[in-house]
Amino acid sequence: MQPTNVANPSYFHKVVDCQWACPAHTPVPEYIRLIGQGRYSDAYMVNWVSNVFPGILGRTCDRPCEPACRRGRVEENNGELPEPVAICRLKRVAADMKDDVRQRMPKLAPKNGKRIACIGAGPASLTVARDLAPLGYEVTVFDGEAKAGGFIRTQIPRFRLPESVIDEETGYILDMGVAFRSGQRIESMKGLLAEGYDAVFVGCGAPRGRDLNLPGRSEIKEDIHIGIDWLASVSFGHITSIGKRVIVLGGGNTAMDCCRSARRLGGTDVKVIVRSGFEEMKASPWEKEDAQHEGIPIINFHVPKSFEHSQGKLTGMYFEVVKAVYDAKGKRSLVLTGEPDVLVECDAVLIAVGQENAFPWIERDCGIAFDEWGLPVLEKETFQSSVPNVFFGGDSAFGPKNIITAVAHGHEAAVSIDRLLNGEDIARRPDPMTNLMSTKMGIHEWSYDNDTSNDPRFKVPWAKAEIALASIRVEVELGFDAATAFKEAGRCLNCDVQTVFAAPACIECDACVDICPMDCISFTANDDETGLRAHLKAPALNLTQDLYVSDELKTGRVMVKDEDVCLHCGLCAERCPTGAWDMQKFLLQTTQAGPSCRDGSKPAVRAGGVAA
Repeated sequence: MQPTNVANPSYFHKVVDCQWACPAHTPVPEYIRLIGQGRYSDAYMVNWVSNVFPGILGRTCDRPCEPACRRGRVEENNGELPEPVAICRLKRVAADMKDDVRQRMPKLAPKNGKRIACIGAGPASLTVARDLAPLGYEVTVFDGEAKAGGFIRTQIPRFRLPESVIDEETGYILDMGVAFRSGQRIESMKGLLAEGYDAVFVGCGAPRGRDLNLPGRSEIKEDIHIGIDWLASVSFGHITSIGKRVIVLGGGNTAMDCCRSARRLGGTDVKVIVRSGFEEMKASPWEKEDAQHEGIPIINFHVPKSFEHSQGKLTGMYFEVVKAVYDAKGKRSLVLTGEPDVLVECDAVLIAVGQENAFPWIERDCGIAFDEWGLPVLEKETFQSSVPNVFFGGDSAFGPKNIITAVAHGHEAAVSIDRLLNGEDIARRPDPMTNLMSTKMGIHEWSYDNDTSNDPRFKVPWAKAEIALASIRVEVELGFDAATAFKEAGRCLNCDVQTVFAAPACIECDACVDICPMDCISFTANDDETGLRAHLKAPALNLTQDLYVSDELKTGRVMVKDEDVCLHCGLCAERCPTGAWDMQKFLLQTTQAGPSCRDGSKPAVRAGGVAA
């Protein structure tokens, strides 16, 4: 293998598993250390620069960072299923415990004469507005609802996300001089383009829920609801009750919100019924756990067959019982078990089997191309449509995903718009701003705490069931207090503090090999990757994480380190008699819209610390 190019920002970025997995590439260890120091406002601003909605996401994020967390795969003897750092809940700590941060928001540049229209006031559009408004762009956000937030406001129940948090974090953006046209739904793309906007961003989400056209559906309309529409009606107070016996169809997070909302609106016998297996459900594991914690059973491998009714009233549903069968290639099929159909009696059904895009307001002759599934044809890196100054993002771009993905789309679309309106090639994407700085302060002194906590993951306290289930607006999770947040922050392994090796200083004494608690360092003859992985002191089995391979040493061997299981404990650097190992803090910040993203403007290398 060739020596690892540690000057490539993506190498150490990939080692910081949580940040690599986050669509918005939030520097997770950076803000967790700040929380551990009680610097909540600083931690909030580090989050805000990347993910825009720390308080919202600290309660509702799909948490792609947590399954990637190194802690979950290197922890031993701490239960059958070692758990990652509670990254999402620590994000909420920063939001809940911060001081007033309004004075820390970006200062507004003079207007530059360029006008941007954002359609929809969801997370993607608001991210575009937040990135472009401080640069002097005149940004107008259109939305059919009275308040900003999009599906954040209409689809997420208040017992998970209080409205005050939405108001606060959308308010930071609207207060940047963004013109918010509430209650104004765009009816014609042609008409909007005729108004002379320099760029248009479409972030209207995937507003149409899928229905089930089964026998009996056309006869019953009153007691059968589309999940996302029903949640919106609950959010706005149009629906305040539901029947006692409720079936929720679907296995995603919307289904989990529906069943938990129904439980609070009077449903005493609420069931979730899915056609797949429990493990195959699209809902996040914690969403399923929360539903079950509230006494809601999840019945799997039942395929809806018909709606049953009597005298114009829904009485129940029939289901076919199936099982999963896999062919030689591992492809799954659902086949009937031969058991009799199952009748489940109910008073109401909530259908949450998926969402789809709907663009009836975009004329098909306006120049925007759509694919066979009704999605816009876009450049995947730039989010540009076939009309050069029209961009899409969030669920409206590639179908339903989640809030943090919509934020990531918004950042990238803002870069595209900024480059386009400055006459630059939008296909050229700006490099991130990175910094790699030694944390060494003395022979055996380091500027970060490298003690590894043995604590298992701390649980977030809940409101008492009799209080939480009595109201749709009582927040269930109470969040960590400061003491628990400090202990949970201590579980972070500081994966951004990298082990950096200098081959010329190495005397091959093997002291680092002897002291490494994970056996992840080896000195060996070079080979191709397959051979090298197999012949290390402990074989490196995770092929998705790169090996760290040094230049050739004096004996002709190379140092090979398995980045996958390294604890970043620094023992190798402490033990090394020649200083060949160093612990260096790596900070990566994606380059957002503005002068630093444009050609000819070299990004400033930032020292480690808090983003301004």
